[in-house]
Amino acid sequence: MNTTHTNKNFDKISLDWKLIQSELKLKLGIEVYESWIKKINFVEEFNNYVLLSVPTRFIRDWITSRYLDQILQTIKKHKNEIIRIEFKIFENKNDKNQKPSDLNLIKTNENISFIKDSHLQYNRIDPNKRFENFLIGSSNKIAFEASLKVSENISHYNPLYIYGGVGLGKTHLLNSIGLKMNIIKKVMFISAERFMYQFVKSIKSNDMVKFKEYFRNTDVLLIDDIQFMNGKEAMQEEFFHTFNALLDKGSQIIISADRPPNKLSRIQERIKSRFSGGLVVDIQKPDYELRKKIINHKINELTSLYADKINISEEIQNFICSKITSNVRELVGAINRIVSFSRIYNKLPNLAETKIVLKDLLNLNENNVTIDLIQTVVCKYFKISKNEMLSSRRSRYLVRPRQTAIYLTKILTTKSLPEIGREFSNRDHTTIIHSVKTIEKLKEKNPDMNDNISKLKNIIMYNKGNEI
Repeated sequence: MNTTHTNKNFDKISLDWKLIQSELKLKLGIEVYESWIKKINFVEEFNNYVLLSVPTRFIRDWITSRYLDQILQTIKKHKNEIIRIEFKIFENKNDKNQKPSDLNLIKTNENISFIKDSHLQYNRIDPNKRFENFLIGSSNKIAFEASLKVSENISHYNPLYIYGGVGLGKTHLLNSIGLKMNIIKKVMFISAERFMYQFVKSIKSNDMVKFKEYFRNTDVLLIDDIQFMNGKEAMQEEFFHTFNALLDKGSQIIISADRPPNKLSRIQERIKSRFSGGLVVDIQKPDYELRKKIINHKINELTSLYADKINISEEIQNFICSKITSNVRELVGAINRIVSFSRIYNKLPNLAETKIVLKDLLNLNENNVTIDLIQTVVCKYFKISKNEMLSSRRSRYLVRPRQTAIYLTKILTTKSLPEIGREFSNRDHTTIIHSVKTIEKLKEKNPDMNDNISKLKNIIMYNKGNEI
């Protein structure tokens, strides 16, 4: 046994960081790569994690809040045993544009976790997401106009609550408000997950006074993805009091979510009532005209980055517009892939090649499977309620359906382990992994389980709920 272990260590293959960076460039786009990913350097690889370096604390916090999952997923494609990333700050003394406050020079042998070393004063405002480059159509015009009026202090929309699906522009609008109001006011823009983390950290460090002061002394509070507060009772309590304190002093509050206030699950009724008391606006999926506008804008944007003009045929543009309809992010990603293809092969793809380049995006777009649908179908199949499934009870008649639903969510959606965990009453990602492995083993040993999974997949994929 010892010999085998030793050999395994000798066979260890080092990560090719340049290859990983090139894959991230294709995945995230040239802009993100040049602005952030390019600044990451590989330092060292350990048994189950990698140590990377970045020049400043700000860059580290930005990368970990926005792109950490994508980086880790790309690394795991090459080495599946890597389970986490740690960063150290490595000051580049030749960079004269760095501010002393942004730098955090540390000892060479001192590893800094992206969680452990996070700072309370965190703001995610992106200077590139402005009102001027937000593309307007019938699906988002009301949300845009409301956001603009709030940013100009000519409205009484407080709070302003913007909701819509993933990748439709909610974060862009919040960012635009923050940028404009930040000129004359104290602005705080933070995700609900980050708010939660800072809340927990402040409790552990016995520093709640600082936390309260920091959030309650701001003029404008923007919170992104408020739905991630679901089930966190203590944090909701603090947020409720912070919310009221800000309203009492006349501060502006802007919130985004993936659903309207009355549809938020496991959020206190009094909080939902406060949200509904302001202006509630939605952003819908972009119509064909807006999708075409987005594609043209992205092509022009990329053309400005290269010496030669990018010519994507009208046929290809129309195909992308007709097939990728769910969100803006996927549209932009499709154009990035087409351009990357043309750069690698020195030609633009034809329609058949485009279908191959975009195959995962096209499949993703056709898949309307949601976690809620999976939970509903599984509960109906096993004759239990959704409340029972999502409860903490560990009775056998509940555990197996719960594990089945988690397994189906993993294979039928693109959700990450933490995202799946949140939708199953904030279960830890290790619980999610255990559930998936349990069902996989049962499928191998038990033909009935295999049949059950196949039947449920068929019902879910083709929405044949009446078959149960």
